[in-house]
Amino acid sequence: MTQSWKVENFLEINNGILRIDHIDATELAREYGTPLFVVSEKQLHSNIERLLKIREVIDRPLKISYAAKAMSTMGILRSVREAGIDIEVNSGGELWKALKAGFRGDQINFNGNSKEVWELELAITNEIYAIQVDSLYELSLIAETAERLGKRANVSLRLVPEIESHTHSGLQTALLTSKFGMMPNEAYEAFRQYKDSPHIAMTGIHLHVGSQNPDPQVYTDAFLSLFESLKLIRKETGLKLQHVNIGGGFPVNYIGDEAVEGIPTEINEMLSATFEPADAIRDAWAAVQDSAAGTDLLDDITILIEPGRSIIADTTICLTTVRNTKSRPVSESKIQNPESTIDNWLLTDAGFNILLSMETYKWYYHLISATRPNEPHDTPYKVAGPLCDGGDVYFDIEGQNRLPDHRMLPDNVKPGEVLALLNCGAYSLSQASQYNGRFLPPVVLIRENGELELIRRRDTFADLINNDI
Repeated sequence: MTQSWKVENFLEINNGILRIDHIDATELAREYGTPLFVVSEKQLHSNIERLLKIREVIDRPLKISYAAKAMSTMGILRSVREAGIDIEVNSGGELWKALKAGFRGDQINFNGNSKEVWELELAITNEIYAIQVDSLYELSLIAETAERLGKRANVSLRLVPEIESHTHSGLQTALLTSKFGMMPNEAYEAFRQYKDSPHIAMTGIHLHVGSQNPDPQVYTDAFLSLFESLKLIRKETGLKLQHVNIGGGFPVNYIGDEAVEGIPTEINEMLSATFEPADAIRDAWAAVQDSAAGTDLLDDITILIEPGRSIIADTTICLTTVRNTKSRPVSESKIQNPESTIDNWLLTDAGFNILLSMETYKWYYHLISATRPNEPHDTPYKVAGPLCDGGDVYFDIEGQNRLPDHRMLPDNVKPGEVLALLNCGAYSLSQASQYNGRFLPPVVLIRENGELELIRRRDTFADLINNDI
């Protein structure tokens, strides 16, 4: 690939070295060690500003709630709050962290399909904006908990709209085959049953069309589906709801403007998907307004979105060091080019314990040399992490064709060279583990003013046994 990954004033080459927000990436690696996550606050806030443009294309209040599951390091949560948006959480732990980071209860939505009573107590006590209800049973549990606490819980029902998007199967969340949400007829029954409850405030409806959606049409489908539900709820119960929530899922371009060789066209299309969220929501909102002509259902409605990946993914670079190299003959069954019968291996210090999607979803993160980013990346390598697991590799090993067979880097990479994995802010550190007794890495935030802030220290030996008895 060419240097299509470069982003002006963010990811650039200066004096032959990769610079992140004008800071030498190799110096960061030397100062903090590797693996190391480096986050650009400027890019983070730019992504939020991009989403705030949606307010200019709709004539209703917009509530943007950052999906904390994408990355919930406290320094990131504080930076998101400072940018002026709200938050969506998926557990009592994330709810506690959001409150700790300074979010008010009315700034918090609580998703999830297996909530415990203590989590509901925390949500109801803090009078959060909405508990997204996943089933009739969960709604009864919320009602019991709110009554016991002498409170009224704000709830929104999550529906299953049966909307398919052309993304990874694991990222589909709006189908009958997914584990999320309740059937529309169940939701209508719930509205009838609880519309006059002193302990339940039925405030909205919610759906999520999945993540990394390559086609903006899914948002029009989602809005129209929610509007049809609004009409039926009004007809069946007389209720006029306060908000509709279409979730997140806006895509991130992981590969620049060149396809990755060795993976299918549809995977390339998904990984390179890009469109302006404001354009997608403008078109979707226009379609709904046409359908709503002559009704008052949308007069006082608030629109909620819950983006995560599109806020944090491209802000973050994982720096890793080559720790070992070796060569071995290519298996006869694998030889595609008779002139290339040797595989050169690079063993790094970043494995799937901190980049789990590379194993579970075979997710592609573009890899470059931070030491020599301006040199041709035309030499193939088998790149792998440090874990005692044969699946801890950066390439395809199972014939799934979701990752390339090799990674392309400059010639003659040796131990000590610093590499950079790009666009890996979403679902990396938040899913990380200490597998193999490995230390979780530090996180450095480059503040908007250019100052460095260590927002997570590297684990120590004590952290490996903190909870052991």
